[in-house]
Amino acid sequence: MKLENPLAGAAGPASVNAELSLAEWWMPFTSNRAFKAAPRLLARAEGMYYWTPDGRQLIDGCAGLWCVNAGHARKPIVEAVQKQVATMDFGPAFNVGHPLGFQAATAIARIAPKGLDRVFFTNSGSESADTAIKMALAYWRAKGEPARRIIIGRERGYHGVNIGGTMAGGIPGNRKHFPAMMAGVDHIRATHDLARNAFSKGMPVHGAEFADELERLVAFHDASNIAAVIVEPMAGSAGVLIPPRGYLEKLRATCDKHGILLIFDEVITGFGRLGTPFAAQFFDVTPDILTCAKAINNATIPMGAVLAQTAIHDTIVNAAPEGQIEFLHGYTYSAHPMACAALLAAQKLYKDEGLFERAREMAPYFEQALHSLKGARHVIDIRNLGLVGGIELEPRPGAPGRRALETHIKCFNAEKNATLLRFTGDILALSPPLIIERSQIDQIIETIRTALERID
Repeated sequence: MKLENPLAGAAGPASVNAELSLAEWWMPFTSNRAFKAAPRLLARAEGMYYWTPDGRQLIDGCAGLWCVNAGHARKPIVEAVQKQVATMDFGPAFNVGHPLGFQAATAIARIAPKGLDRVFFTNSGSESADTAIKMALAYWRAKGEPARRIIIGRERGYHGVNIGGTMAGGIPGNRKHFPAMMAGVDHIRATHDLARNAFSKGMPVHGAEFADELERLVAFHDASNIAAVIVEPMAGSAGVLIPPRGYLEKLRATCDKHGILLIFDEVITGFGRLGTPFAAQFFDVTPDILTCAKAINNATIPMGAVLAQTAIHDTIVNAAPEGQIEFLHGYTYSAHPMACAALLAAQKLYKDEGLFERAREMAPYFEQALHSLKGARHVIDIRNLGLVGGIELEPRPGAPGRRALETHIKCFNAEKNATLLRFTGDILALSPPLIIERSQIDQIIETIRTALERID
């Protein structure tokens, strides 16, 4: 798929403007002191590429932040947003509606796993996770079982950074500063098993038994106190952790056995990343509630959503007295008109260009190229599924995370085929836009290989 990426107009000033102050912006998930000592700035994006302020071109190896699945600055989406901002820039969603909100919900419901046809709009994956947790608690209260309030997450799980998602998440660094908020949750073990599954292609063979951890927690807490289990079907932010074969089926069966809701966090896997609209369809395991965001509208305007089974929606809505608000939850920017316009344009673009199918067709080549790094310096594991890849590096003694950071910087600053990568700990993560060409996959892999050769 050829997309023009003209350099004309891409370059900003020859260097960062001397008047640009870096002090005021407290940057998220960033070592602020290190970054501001040697900033890496982006100025423009189009198709598969970013450009720096001085005009250097970078291949986008991570779809921005797992989110720009159709590539950058796609004309149909740009035009839809431009038209909408000139028509109605904002419309409230509390006791007033606008057609775009309903059209957007219908568009998502049409591609969702069967039965997940009630859509609640948020503005991010973090808000979606908190909304899903509140939805699960509200459901059990409406059912007359308010004691069901424990949420089961998974070690190394990531569900954003709001209070509920932080509680349910299983990344220690994200939780350690907020111990007072960590009540009412428990965690099953992570799925990663490096010793048995290193260099697996696709879903690992070993580890389905890790789902049996849920039975232990049910016995410990009693099912009558457990509201929901929330997991990423494929964990992304913790370093591309692929579920073992049969693992998700076991989780679903255990939840069914004990009447526990199953929530899939598909903020990363939603909208084509694995070659299907949602990972639930890829794995053929349907949750009761599903969260999404990021690529929902190609990341053009902040937006997220929670998809719920009809029975969950109906139970909550029908339990409230007539005329009263049934679910006391929402956001000023829920179903923002411009976000909805971007959603409708993005979903049409995904369909018209067959991008989900394209991801599925490109996955075998991506897998082959990724695993060509086996034997490269410092590499101790490679994992992949769909158009997602993880490259785990051996930690440097006494300096965990430094190798991945240095690789990220070298790839960003490479003289040839500079590439933007995501990293977490000592794991490099790849999740390119679904429009990527084979030649661009090759360029990314060679840039990584060269960078690894040049670091200690």
